[in-house]
Amino acid sequence: MNNENQNIEWKESWRDEYLKWICGFANAQGGKIVIGKNDNGKIIGISNAKYLLEAIPNKAKSILGVIIDVNLKTEDDKEYIEIEIEAYPSPIDYKGQYHFRSGSTKQELCGVALDKFLRKKSGLHWDSVPTPYLEENGLSDDAFKLFVKKAGATKRLDESILTENNHAILRKLHLLDGKHIKKAAALLFCEDPEEFVTGAYIKIGFFQTDSELIYQDEIHGDLFNQVDKAMDLLTTKYMKAYIRYEGLQRVDEFLFPPKALREALLNAVIHKDYSSCNPIQISVYEDKLYIWNAGELPPELTLEKLQKKHPSIPYNPLIASTFFRGGYIEAWGRGVEKMNSQCDEISSPHPIYNFEFGGLMIIFKSENLENKIPMSNEMSNEM
Repeated sequence: MNNENQNIEWKESWRDEYLKWICGFANAQGGKIVIGKNDNGKIIGISNAKYLLEAIPNKAKSILGVIIDVNLKTEDDKEYIEIEIEAYPSPIDYKGQYHFRSGSTKQELCGVALDKFLRKKSGLHWDSVPTPYLEENGLSDDAFKLFVKKAGATKRLDESILTENNHAILRKLHLLDGKHIKKAAALLFCEDPEEFVTGAYIKIGFFQTDSELIYQDEIHGDLFNQVDKAMDLLTTKYMKAYIRYEGLQRVDEFLFPPKALREALLNAVIHKDYSSCNPIQISVYEDKLYIWNAGELPPELTLEKLQKKHPSIPYNPLIASTFFRGGYIEAWGRGVEKMNSQCDEISSPHPIYNFEFGGLMIIFKSENLENKIPMSNEMSNEM
C-alpha cells in the first residue's frame, strides 16, 4: 500500500461525495479507500473515526445499495479508516450516475461507454441487442441466398433449414428477439447496414508513404459481401503478385498469403466494436499491409496469449456463429495459429499485433523483396 493505483485511493478526510469513489470501485475490480492518509502516503489521522465507522457503511448501503467493510486502523497513535469494496456483478449507480475506476482515476460513464458497461454487466453482447425499426422485408434476399449457398456446402446447418424462408433461418441462427430483429442480423443480412449501424463498412487505401495516399475504395453492404469484395479488391487491385525461383522452378505468389489475409479480415469483422462507428481500415503499402478495427481483447486475454491462441470468446458471438455456420471460418480458437502457418508456407514473417491505436491492428510485413520480380497486372489477375 505504498502507492495509489487502480485498486487504492487515499483521502485525508471523509466527504459524502466519496461515495462516488465507492461506486467506481464496485463497478470495476473492487478496491480500497484509506481515510486519514495524504497524497504523499503519510498517515495524518482523523478525529471522527467512531462516527465514520457507523456512518460510511450505512450511507453506502442506503444510497448505493452495496455492503462494504469499514475497519479502524492505528499507526503512530493516529487513527485512520480503511474501506474495502468488492467488485459487484450488477451495475451500481450513485444518484443515477454510473462511476467507474480506471487506472488511478474515477470516471463518470455516459453515452457509448455507459451503454457498453451496462450491457457487459447484464451479460448482453452488442450484437444481441434488438433493432426496433428494422423489418424482415428490409433484409436482402441476395444475402440470405449467399449464406444458404455457403452453409449448404459446409453442412453446418440442417439441410431442411436451408430450404426454409428467411424468417426460419433468422430463428435458427438466434437472430430474433421476440418480434424484433437483432443487430447482428442488420449487419449480416441488410443491404445497407449503415442505416442502422454507423461505420459498418470497410475502407481500403494504397499508400506510397504514411502520408501519401495514392488511391482508395470503400466497401458497403452486408458483411458477407463486404468480406468477399474486400478480398477480391486486395488480390486484383491492391496487391502485386511476384515471381520467384526455387532453382529452375518458377513460383508465382502474392507478397502476403491471401488465406492469412482473409483470416485476419474475418477476425476484424467478428471482433470489431461496432458501437465505435468506425470502419475497418486496410492500409496497403509496397512491402506491408495493415488491417485495423476498433476492438479490444477480452479482459482475461493478454497480448502474449493472443500470440499463441486466438480469443476463444468472440467479441460478437452471434456474428461469429453465423460466419462459422456459413463456412467463412473453419474452427474456433485457431485464427492466429492458422495465419502463422499460412505465412510459414511462403516463408513470410508472422503477423504482428498492435493495440496502440485505439483498437487492434494486424500488421503483415515482407522481407527480401529484391529477390522477387513483380508480375504484370494482367498476369496477376489470372492467378
